[in-house]
Amino acid sequence: MRYTGLLCMSSTSNRRLRSAIQSHANDTNPHRPRRRTKQENNIQRRYLTTMQAVILAAGMGKRLGELTKGNTKCMIEVGNETLISRLLHQLDKQHISRIVLVVGYKAQELKDYLATLSIATPIEFVENTVYDQTNNIYSLYLAKDYLTKEDALLFESDLIMEDAVIEKLLQHPYPDLALVDKYESWMDGTVVTIDEENRIQRFIPNSQFKYEEIPSYYKTVNVYKFSQQFSANMYVPFMEAYCTALGKNEYYEQVLRVITMLDNSSMRALPLTGELWYEIDDIQDLDIAESIFTEHQYDLLCSRYGGYWRYPHMLDYCYLVNPYFPNQRLRDELSASFNRLLTEYPSGQRVNSLLAAKDFGVKQDYMVVGNGAAELIKVLFEQVLGKVGVIRPTFEEYPNRLMPEQIVAYSTQAPDFKYNADDLIQYFADKNIWSLVLINPDNPTGNYIPYTDCLRLAQWCQERNIIFILDESIIDFSTVHPTFFSNDILEQYSNLVVIKSISKSYGVPGLRLGILATSNAMLMTNLRRAVSIWNINSFAEFFLQILGKYERPYQQAMTDFHAERERFVKELQAIEYLRVIPSEANYLLCEVLPPHTPRELAIQLLKQHNILIKDCTSKCHAPYIRIAVRDTNDNNQLIAALRTL
Repeated sequence: MRYTGLLCMSSTSNRRLRSAIQSHANDTNPHRPRRRTKQENNIQRRYLTTMQAVILAAGMGKRLGELTKGNTKCMIEVGNETLISRLLHQLDKQHISRIVLVVGYKAQELKDYLATLSIATPIEFVENTVYDQTNNIYSLYLAKDYLTKEDALLFESDLIMEDAVIEKLLQHPYPDLALVDKYESWMDGTVVTIDEENRIQRFIPNSQFKYEEIPSYYKTVNVYKFSQQFSANMYVPFMEAYCTALGKNEYYEQVLRVITMLDNSSMRALPLTGELWYEIDDIQDLDIAESIFTEHQYDLLCSRYGGYWRYPHMLDYCYLVNPYFPNQRLRDELSASFNRLLTEYPSGQRVNSLLAAKDFGVKQDYMVVGNGAAELIKVLFEQVLGKVGVIRPTFEEYPNRLMPEQIVAYSTQAPDFKYNADDLIQYFADKNIWSLVLINPDNPTGNYIPYTDCLRLAQWCQERNIIFILDESIIDFSTVHPTFFSNDILEQYSNLVVIKSISKSYGVPGLRLGILATSNAMLMTNLRRAVSIWNINSFAEFFLQILGKYERPYQQAMTDFHAERERFVKELQAIEYLRVIPSEANYLLCEVLPPHTPRELAIQLLKQHNILIKDCTSKCHAPYIRIAVRDTNDNNQLIAALRTL
C-alpha cells in the first residue's frame, strides 16, 4: 500500500508554509472567526443532521498491473463484487443526501458501469481531466464546492471495509474525525500519533518513522468526516493555499498535517476497535482482501500454508507451535545479531550438521539439516522406492510425496483412532511394503506409541529390510518422551530414519528448521547430495548455534505446556457439544456433536471471533476438529468464544 509521501521540510520551511497558508486562508475568508463559538466548542453533544459522501476515484492504479489496464482501480473485484459497487451500496443504506464521485482514468467506463447499479442515493460526478499529472489533492480540490456546502464523509475508492466502519464514523457525535487503526506490520501509508483525548499530535513523515516507536503509532484508514464549518473555514482555504504553494501533485493528507500543527485544530482521531478494513494497492493487497471479505473466507485462509502474521488480530489454532518457547532472552540474542546475520552467508551443510549433532547428541555423520522437515521429507522420498506404509488419518506431507500406487494405508477402526505397534505389525505383515512411516504422536489424532513398542517396530522393520521412518516432530510435547535421536539406537537399526521439525517443537516456524538422522551411510550420502549447500539461512544456523544454552528454559517451557494442556482439556470437556480425544501432542482432536458441525463451527468462530480452527472432517471421515494448544490467555479466549455458540 502506498505511502503518502508526507513532506519532510526544515523548521524554517514549515514556518513559511504555515504563514503562507494562514495568510491565504484569511484572505480567502476574511470573516472567518479567530475563535470558535461556544456552540461550536460544544460539538461533543452535537450530531450532524445532513451528510454527503465524497469518493476519490480518479487514479489509474498502475501497481495492479493487468487488472487496471481496461478499467479503473475501484472496479477491481473482491468476492465477485467491485470495490465501488460495495462502497456505494454501503453508503446507500445510510440515507445520505448525495454521493460525489471524483473520476478521471476511464471516467466514461466507470459512469456507464455505475448506471447499471441500483443506487437510490443521487450520484454527482466531478471529473479530473489531468488525473495522470496530478495527485489526490487536486481531485479533492475539484470537489471543494461540495465540501463547503454540507458535512461530508471522505473516502478513497481503493478501500474495502465492513459496514461497521462507516457506521462507527456516522454515529460518533464529533463532526471532524479521521478514522485510524492501531499500526500493524501489514500497514503502509499515513501514520499519526494521538493523545489520550484522541487529538492528532502529528503526522509522521516517512523519514521520521521509527520502528521502535511503533506502539505509539496509528495508521489513518483514509476515511474522514468533515463538518461544513471545518471544510469552509479551515480545510478548503488551507488546501487552496497548499496547492498554490506546492502544486497539485501532492496528497490531501498533507493539508491535514499542516492543520494539526495549529492550536485551534478541531480534527480528532477515531480509533477502530477491531472493525475490518483493507487498502488495495497491488495484487498482494487484493489477495489478502479476498481472504477477509468473501463468503469463502475460511476456505481461502485454510488454503494458505501460513503467513497469518498478516492477520494480526486473528488467533490461529490451526498451525502447531510451542506457545512457551523461545523465551525472551533467546529472542533478544537473535535480535542483537540481526544486522550481522542479515548480511552474511550461512556456513552450509557441513557446519549445519555439526551444530545439529551438538544439539541433539548424535554423530555428525548421521545428521542432515533441512529447510523445515518438509524439505527432508521431500528429498527422502526421492530416494524411497516401492510401496510405503502410512497410517490415516495422518500428516499428509508424507503421502503427498508418493505416487498413489505406492501408498498402503492403515486406517484404524478403534475408538478415538487408537492403534498400537501390534496393530501395525499385523496389518503390514503381508503388504510387501518397502518403507513404513510412523508419526509419533500422530497428527491429527495425538495417538502415541510408547518407546519400547517403537523399538519393536524398528526391530520388525530391520528383520524385513523395511526402512522405518519415525517422525518425532511432536514427541517433546508428550509427558514421557524418550527420543530415537541416539547413536546407539541409530547404529543398532541401520534401516531407521528419524525426522524432527525444530519449527514445531521449539516454536520457530519462521526459521524453517528440520533435522534427519540415520546411520545408513548410502542413504545419508544421497540425502546430502539432494539438499543444496545453503538450504538454511543464517538466522536458522545461528539458532542451532545458541540453542544449547537454552536447554533449561526449554524444559521449563514443556512443563508449563503440560500444565496448560491439562487445564485446557478440562475446559474443552465442559463444552457440551465437544468430545475431546486424549492427546500426547500440542493439539487436540475433538468430535463435534449435534446440533453443530465442524465446518459450521469453524466458520462461526472465524466470522464472530476471528479464531481459526482446523476442520478435519475430510481427513477423519467423521465430524472432528483439531485445536492447537496455545497459552492460557489465548486458550481462554477460545473457550469463551465456544461458549457463545
